[in-house]
Amino acid sequence: MNFEKLEGLIAAPFTPMGENGELNLSLIPAYYQFLKSNRVTGAFICGSTGEGVSMTADEKKKVAAKWAECTDGDNDFKVMILLGGTSIADCKELALYAREIGLYAISFTSPFYFKPANAEVLGQICAEIANVVPDMPFYYYHIPVLTGGNYAMIDLLHAVDDKIKNFAGIKYTHEDFMDFQSCMSFKGGKYDMLWGRDENMLSALVLGAKGAVGSTFNYAAPLYYDLIDAFNANDLVKARELQQKSIDMIRLLGKYGGISVGKAYMKLINLNCGEFRLPVKNMNGSQFELFKKDVETVGFHTFKSVAVGVNA
Repeated sequence: MNFEKLEGLIAAPFTPMGENGELNLSLIPAYYQFLKSNRVTGAFICGSTGEGVSMTADEKKKVAAKWAECTDGDNDFKVMILLGGTSIADCKELALYAREIGLYAISFTSPFYFKPANAEVLGQICAEIANVVPDMPFYYYHIPVLTGGNYAMIDLLHAVDDKIKNFAGIKYTHEDFMDFQSCMSFKGGKYDMLWGRDENMLSALVLGAKGAVGSTFNYAAPLYYDLIDAFNANDLVKARELQQKSIDMIRLLGKYGGISVGKAYMKLINLNCGEFRLPVKNMNGSQFELFKKDVETVGFHTFKSVAVGVNA
């Protein structure tokens, strides 16, 4: 089965939350318009950035339904959902629901408590889930820093090739460029390899990456499109400078607490997605004021995403 290879920036959206951590689904239509206005080509929902592991199955369905509703008829904007990575039965149920509401694709990551013994076993799990929706593209989500599933993805491709007809590719969030290139080259580039490390996108572009999924695309999409344009124009000096701006911006995530800082960046572009649920730690008010000063030093205002004709 042939699926189109995705290109451009695919955002990993934050799940909008209210003051008490409840879902704020009403913000999603404006969020979608905002991403579109910044040339983002899709959304990878309920992933790491979207706090999928902190939501119930019912909540993930509600989030998915809202994204499906507001993107209905927009064939140029692809929405895929991370099903989960522990209960295979839950993943199957959510996959069927994703097909029912018309999402573009599904994704699955390695079980992170009872871990597969090897890539062959991981491939068997992928097959069991993918087979319930054989007409939908299936992407494996490789993020070993969080799952502990540190399998070579080239081994996974060998395990699933010609066995899972709707296996479309891999969302690759890891720094093993040798493995990534091997996957890019596998059978003449058969599978769609989506890059998932924003801070070293330039290195992935060199290896031929055309599509990427990332959290910072939510609030700094112009920076990355400028980087891509510079690379395509063979202006590597400019491309490196832009990648360094990305790195400087991302370093502030580590300085102020990690993944939750992404929602602080969203507040600075006037799209308030609330805060992260426990166990993720959020910054307090005084830290936020210090964060804003640091954001100014990295020149965030010069490359941030901007709401154009969007009421958020």
